[in-house]
Amino acid sequence: MKYTPIDNALFIKNRAKFIAKMRPKSLAIFNSNDVYPISADSTMPFEQHRDIFYLSGVDQEESILVLFPDSPKEKHREILFLRETNEHIAVWEGEKLTKEKAFKTSGIKTVYWLQDLEKVMFEIMTQCDTVYINTNEHYRANVETETREDRFTKWIKDKYPAHSVAKSNPILQHLRSVKESIEIDLIQKACDITNKGFRRVLNFVKPGVWEFEIEAEFIHEFLRNRSKKFAYTPIIASGNNANVLHYIENNQQCKAGDLILMDVGAEYANYSSDMTRTIPVSGRFTDRQKAVYNSVLKVKDEATKMLVAGTDWTKYHIEVGKLMTSELLDLGLLNKVDIQNENPDWPAYKKYFMHGTSHHMGLDTHDYGLLTEPMIANMVFTVEPGIYIPDEGFGVRLEDDVIIQKTGEPINLMKNIPIEVGEIEDIMNS
Repeated sequence: MKYTPIDNALFIKNRAKFIAKMRPKSLAIFNSNDVYPISADSTMPFEQHRDIFYLSGVDQEESILVLFPDSPKEKHREILFLRETNEHIAVWEGEKLTKEKAFKTSGIKTVYWLQDLEKVMFEIMTQCDTVYINTNEHYRANVETETREDRFTKWIKDKYPAHSVAKSNPILQHLRSVKESIEIDLIQKACDITNKGFRRVLNFVKPGVWEFEIEAEFIHEFLRNRSKKFAYTPIIASGNNANVLHYIENNQQCKAGDLILMDVGAEYANYSSDMTRTIPVSGRFTDRQKAVYNSVLKVKDEATKMLVAGTDWTKYHIEVGKLMTSELLDLGLLNKVDIQNENPDWPAYKKYFMHGTSHHMGLDTHDYGLLTEPMIANMVFTVEPGIYIPDEGFGVRLEDDVIIQKTGEPINLMKNIPIEVGEIEDIMNS
């Protein structure tokens, strides 16, 4: 792993929080992700399932975590199953976790090799009544691929049909949405790396560069600062490309006078950052671009102030819509008739700002969190309003990541990333 080791106190605490929510005489099982094939002998880079990472810190394929707090054997209350390593694997694939290193990483003392799985599972399944399976119930989930977790769930339900089944995901939705201090530090690190990448880009952009060259500047800075990749597929959208919300081709040349919308974030230790900035190709905003930009910035700043403990996510978006409507009126993009005739289910402002303003962020860029429950301290949210004007050939979106506080306004993890018009122009022209 490129990142420095994480204190296993985080994972020990995370497991304790999960165990506290479990039913009596129950066990919970968490699987790593598959290594996904491309074709021939090619595979995609491995990405650990965020749930097993959250609970153990294990960042390796073919790993299984079992939690059985009521086990009559103390050593079986927390168990890791790992792929057995050897000298051949070390030579061809690199060093894998030994039992000793797995303990150091996770704080879990009992580590078995995978070949012992069925034998150990038979013993502990005879001692429990309920099995927690781990299903993907994220509100944006749309998964067509059968995962390793899915296959394991089918196997255990088929082999042990008399056991009751419970779901881990509702517990994890609550736990993962509220960050520990170590997690916040890791997210801050990802944001700091993103800051370095953005400042590099500000000194690089000029008329004639290509969107993919800007993408390359970001990833260069990310990799040299211990990030393994972008936290999500980057958007480098110049000119009218910015009006395609999920534009990811990044294959066009940046023209003088245009704006570039860059929705980019570094990951660090599997934790995400999520930043959007919009900058002028030529180093100076036009008066119209500046007016739209400052309207988006104003909405972002005012929306940020609303992200306080107790805020209702749905009502928050209604209030942000009112802010945006006022700005669009001032910009001449809407008029009073548009407002009077608007559809309450799709307000007039949605013509120019059609997406949400905030989402949970953490181990996943769109992280776990129940949007039907009030915001509480140590949740991390994005704030990302935008105005998109295809008829004028540009769009503006600005996005920061913030931490909800017990009292008062949130802390902005991206406060050091340039965002004001004057600062961006000064850096680009220095």
